Amino acid sequence: MTAQTSVEQLRDKTRSLCALFPDEYWRETDRNRRYPQEFVDRLTKEGLLAALIPAEYGGLGVGLTEASVIMEEINKSGGHSAACHAQMYTMGALLRHGNEEQKQAYLPAIASGDLRLQAFSITEDAAGSDTTSIETAAVKDGDDYIITGHKSWTSRIDESDLAFVLARTSAKGAEDRTHGLTLFLVDLRQVRAEQPETLEVVKVRTMFNYATNQIFYKGMRVPASAVIGEAGKGFRYVIDGWNAERILLASEAIGDGYWFTTRAVEYANQRSVFGRKIGTNQGVQFPITDAYMKVRAADMMRYEAARLFDAGEPCGAEANMAKHLASEASWAAGNACLDTHGGYGFVDEYDVERKFRETRMFQVAPINNNMIKSFIGTKVLGLPRSY
Repeated sequence: MTAQTSVEQLRDKTRSLCALFPDEYWRETDRNRRYPQEFVDRLTKEGLLAALIPAEYGGLGVGLTEASVIMEEINKSGGHSAACHAQMYTMGALLRHGNEEQKQAYLPAIASGDLRLQAFSITEDAAGSDTTSIETAAVKDGDDYIITGHKSWTSRIDESDLAFVLARTSAKGAEDRTHGLTLFLVDLRQVRAEQPETLEVVKVRTMFNYATNQIFYKGMRVPASAVIGEAGKGFRYVIDGWNAERILLASEAIGDGYWFTTRAVEYANQRSVFGRKIGTNQGVQFPITDAYMKVRAADMMRYEAARLFDAGEPCGAEANMAKHLASEASWAAGNACLDTHGGYGFVDEYDVERKFRETRMFQVAPINNNMIKSFIGTKVLGLPRSY
């Protein structure tokens, strides 16, 4: 089977699955801020969430290129990949840095759907994007660690059986500020059953359906066997997955971009005002066309970034550029689609306003576009660092 055939087969399979969950389904889950459990269960059953898990652990064993197509098609269908994308990119820390015992214990169960890993608990209010300044602490106590602290933007923890938690196990290094952070793979089943008082989850309602929370760790005890890789080197394991995350999020934005342009064209071709289709007007045509070209260009950068990632080559610049270009393109497409629909674009039954709210996130998460510009300016163009 060629790589291209694999990509197209996955695209067709994802598209067929998504057709089972029409606009009305996503409209209802958004309106009620309800986790799309049925969709995620079906995606898991079909093996799509196990795309990046090697075949020897029960997964599909495909590359990031194929995985990115799955995310693209979900958003392109009118769905919302946020319900499940974390399981894709969180796999990297376990796959690349977990020991064999951890892989055997968790990967087959994740691949089969018996366990769900959707939560990544890193960000803190005071630290923000400066991950090296987090203060949540993990103190060694015999064969265990005691985790205490507060996290924000920890999404889907109530829907997960496992969670990655980044905590400080020692002070920052004098020369290496990334030193002292340790990554834990926490079994939430054990915590909920034996020490529920140590985990407080406070739901946060956002402008779109994201199932996110603030978390308070109150002396949560986890075994030393939960440590991924070496203690104190967790920051490196986290950033190792950032390129994959950016590429996958770019794919979602690209899916949104194609959805917006398709819906805009469909509406412009059927809506008549002043005795003619509104798509006849260049004032309607040009914004849609311009957005479509931006989406296509971002799509090409996505594929280049994914190609480099799958080949094991450096791809930091390409991954960041793909995320930036895709987020800007999807936003342009969203505005063109909303303008094309006019007042109807604000009516929920047309789904434009829902997708419009959803696609806005890509410009600020998982990293703000201005920080990407800073990265490209300093790391690629050689300009002086600003922070």
